[in-house]
Formats: sequence, C-alpha cells, structure tokens
Amino acid sequence: MTAGAVAAAASVRVPAGRWVRGLLSIAAGPAAEPAADRILRRLGLSVGIAGVIVGLVELPEIAEQSRGADPGRVLLTVVLAFGLFPVLAVVSVAMNRRAIQRTAAAAAVSFLLAALMVPSTYPVLPAGTEQIWQYKVLVLGVLVAALSWRLSLAVGYLVLSCVLISAANAAVLPEVTPVAFVNAVARSGGLAALFAWCVIYARAAAARVDRESALESRRAAAVAGAAARERERARFAALIHDAVLSTLLDASRGGCTEPSVLHEQAQRTIAQLDAVRGGGIAPDRLDAQSAIGFLRSAVHEVNPEIEFRAQRPGVGGDLDMPLEAAVTLAAALTEAARNSLRHATVPGRAVHRTVTVTIGAGGIRVVLRDDGAGFDPCAVPPDRLGVAVSILGRMSRLPGGAGFVESRRGEGTTVTLVWGNGG
Repeated sequence: MTAGAVAAAASVRVPAGRWVRGLLSIAAGPAAEPAADRILRRLGLSVGIAGVIVGLVELPEIAEQSRGADPGRVLLTVVLAFGLFPVLAVVSVAMNRRAIQRTAAAAAVSFLLAALMVPSTYPVLPAGTEQIWQYKVLVLGVLVAALSWRLSLAVGYLVLSCVLISAANAAVLPEVTPVAFVNAVARSGGLAALFAWCVIYARAAAARVDRESALESRRAAAVAGAAARERERARFAALIHDAVLSTLLDASRGGCTEPSVLHEQAQRTIAQLDAVRGGGIAPDRLDAQSAIGFLRSAVHEVNPEIEFRAQRPGVGGDLDMPLEAAVTLAAALTEAARNSLRHATVPGRAVHRTVTVTIGAGGIRVVLRDDGAGFDPCAVPPDRLGVAVSILGRMSRLPGGAGFVESRRGEGTTVTLVWGNGG
C-alpha cells in the first residue's frame, strides 16, 4: 500500500477508532478503581446502550400494536420501559458505583411499572398479534436488576417480572390457556436467567479479583516486614561483633591502646547502639541497601535471568522508604516483568531484559527495559487489566508514586516506576 493510500485510509478510519477508544477509556474509569467498580461501570454502559438500541428497534412494532390505544398512555408506558436506559449509560460513564446501582434499580422498578400499565393501555391488540412488545424485551429489566441488587433480590426480580409480564401479555391476548401461560413464563425466565447469570458471574469474578489482590498485598507486606526485621537483627549482630567486641578486646589489653583512643571508640560504639535501639532504620522503613535487595529479590523470583543494576549517583542522606511503598513498587515491577516474559517474546532470537534502580536521598526510580516485540499502548483493550491496574493503577494509588509505559511495535518496551518521599 502506498503512502497516499495509507493516508487516505487513515483519514476515514482513525477518527472513528479514536472516538471508540476514548469512550471506552472514559467508561473504564480511573486506573486505580477496583475491579468490581470497573466491571459494573462497563456493564452499566453496555446495558444502557443496549436498552436504547432495543427501544429504537421495537418502535415500529410498538406503533403497530398501539393503533387504537390512548397515545398518552402508550407514551408513558414506553418511557417507563426504556426511558432510564440512556440515563444509565451516561451515569455509568460519569459517576460512581452507588449512582450506577441506584439508576439501574430505578430502571428495573420502572420496567415493572410499565408492565402494570399494559392491560389498561392496550385493551385491544391488532389481529394476529402473538405477544405484547414488552414481553420480547423482558431481559432488559432483568439485566438492570442484576446490576443493582445482590443475587437473592435479582433472582426474585427475575421470577416476579416473568410472571408479571407474562400475565400482562395474557391479559391483552384472547384465549390464553393456563398451559400457554406457564409455557410463556418458563420460556421468558430461561432466556432472562441466561443473561442475568452472565452479569452476576462477571460481578462476582471482579469482586474475587479485588479480594485476592488485597490478600496478596497483605501477604507481601507481611513477608517484607519479616525480611526487614531480619535485616535489622543481622545489622545489630554485626554491630555487636565488629564494634562492641572490638572495644572490649582493646580494653582487655590494658596499655596496648591509648586511653583517649579507647574512650572515643567506646563512645562511638555506644552512639551506634543508641541509634539502632532508637530506630535509625525502623523495621517498617527501608534504607537504600535494603530497598535494592528487596527489589532484586522480587525481580529474580519472577526470572533470575533478568539483569539487575543499581545506581546511586547522587549525594546526601540515605533513602528512607516506607515498607508499604516498597511492597507496592515491587508488586508493580514484578507484574511488569511478568508481562514482558509473556508478551515480549520474539521468535528466533533472545529478548534481553534489564532492571535499573536509581536511588537518591529523595526517592527511587526503577526502569524495566526489554528489546522484545513491543506493542501499541493505544491499541490495548480497556479490559486488559495488567498494565492499567496492576502497574499504573498500583503506582497511582501510592502517595508520591507514578508509573509510565513506553512501547512501540518491534522496538521493545520501557516501564518506569518512580517514588519520592516528598509525596
């Protein structure tokens, strides 16, 4: 394809693609949003748009069945059935979880009110009509109920709506037998249950992801805390061996050491012991050496072949990093390493991966680079949570933290994670 052809195609296709990606990214919500809220937001947008589309598609049949009926009552019935679905779509993009669920609940109740109006709105249906139009769109009401309420209430709504709308359908059709009524309830209930199960299962899976993420974070914090305490014990043991025993040995030699030198050495040893006892580096704080060791261990647990480098170009005080920040940084780094191992493979050649940690008195900067396949960040679907939630989301929730991903197809990927103690 020539450059001119590419430009011509881009002028037609790119704006639409960008518009769709932009809408999906807005609907996805903040990167730091819990998985349960993100799924609810996307389902709310999907169901809201589906309600609008179904309402438009059903308009010709609604008009056909409404011949001879009171236009005002027909309009009210249609508005009750479909009116809150566009509102749900807008709320799902722009507002929080509680607003989405309240709007969905209102849409579910409104849908039942429309069913209650059917017998009085349609006293006579045109000849040849097999079912009222609302019977065909029953699944919409069940979907919004599954979005807004817990499992027991959603199942109760499903049963009630199937019975109520089937009864409304039987009330406006001539000669509906009990067998036909039971068959209508079963048929509508089976279809609605399938869609409701999909929504309920998706929400339950997202909630499970949130629980597992929280549990994993607590486990990582406990392991890191134990490691930090072990490092403190080792440092204290080394101090006793190197300083205290050396001072006692010199003192036992009598005149072999000048009294002034021995006095200064004892004072320095006491000062060091006071610093350790007073928490110079507390068990929940990491200095530069501890932070580097912690991150190196995290990376090599994923793959020991990843090259790890540490730099301290600046001068000044030592790093003083909260353990919680180190755990979050390590979790984001290991997820980035796993992503590289999963997706950066290039057939026929080895992919080189390097982690570079740069530490200054004010913070830490971690860069993971690979020369693998690379990707187009704009083309990543919004439902891919690895980068958005596990890397960028973690860092955005960390006070003083930030994350950046740069990649191009065929040119590898660079993930940069930074943390500053001024945040």
